[in-house]
Amino acid sequence: MLMAGAGIAWGAYSLLGKDVADPLQATANNFMFCVPLVIAVSLIFHADYAATLNGVLLASASGGIASGVGYAIWYTALKNLNATRAATVQLTVPAIAALGGVIFMSEDVTARLLAASAATLGGVWIVLAQRAKSVA
Repeated sequence: MLMAGAGIAWGAYSLLGKDVADPLQATANNFMFCVPLVIAVSLIFHADYAATLNGVLLASASGGIASGVGYAIWYTALKNLNATRAATVQLTVPAIAALGGVIFMSEDVTARLLAASAATLGGVWIVLAQRAKSVA
């Protein structure tokens, strides 16, 4: 249920961002809109709070910088994609993230990883190839 909700939210986020004039400003605004929710959830779970300076810095860099830049790039790319193509291309993210894990985190390249990535990327290729044929 949570993954379905996340998928719906990402779809709405993408559709709303398709026509923004300034992707970086729109992303900064979106992050600011999240602050009240973050504060509310933090207050609810404050008894479970445990953090180190290093953890806070890494989380901030990951969330604020890496995700922020990624979302701004996504909003920029959306200008050139229709909804179906955008949804399909988005499905490549797990394979890209897995590649990042292998390169930057020394994750193991396993048969399962290769098979899952091939299935995911193959499915995306099939959809994009079919759409290209129907347009041509």
